[in-house]
Amino acid sequence: MKFLFDFFPIVAFFIAFYIPEDREQGIYIATYTIMVASFIQICLYWLLYKKFEKMHLITFVVVIIIGSLTIYFHDERFIKWKPTIVNWCFAIALFGSHFIGDKTLFQRMINLAENKLVLPNQVWRKINMSWAIFFIFIGFINLYVAFNFSTEFWVNFKVWGMTLLNLTFLIGMGAYMYRYIKESDSISQEK
Repeated sequence: MKFLFDFFPIVAFFIAFYIPEDREQGIYIATYTIMVASFIQICLYWLLYKKFEKMHLITFVVVIIIGSLTIYFHDERFIKWKPTIVNWCFAIALFGSHFIGDKTLFQRMINLAENKLVLPNQVWRKINMSWAIFFIFIGFINLYVAFNFSTEFWVNFKVWGMTLLNLTFLIGMGAYMYRYIKESDSISQEK
């Protein structure tokens, strides 16, 4: 359920892009739509959970600023920067967590769940840094696609390509973590 909730604005953006036959107008309708959908997302999340999700808030702020510039200047280049800015913000936060506090940001996020994962500190640091590098990489890929291909191609890449890249990386990180989870389970069973 949360997975679908997180992707609500991007799905709304994608659908809105294909409403008009003129793709030139589609990007502006989609921009309005993602701005409204992001606002609805944070409001609904508040109503359901009585708290705000940091990722939703960061995305909302970037969407409002970039979307407003896109609409005001009638220039689609602004909205094409949005995925890069959001990904680079996450990369900076992940990288910064190596130097602030005793746990990395990734470790804090994972350990919010009821079942706390016990992994060696160096594994948490490697995973955290891997995510930071991945977000930087995905930001550059977005810029390459945004400014070297058609807007329609970019919209499809943003929705399907970036989702597939994120999912693939997530599965890879899960497989990497699984090795250490099995090791820590066998060590705790021996005791």
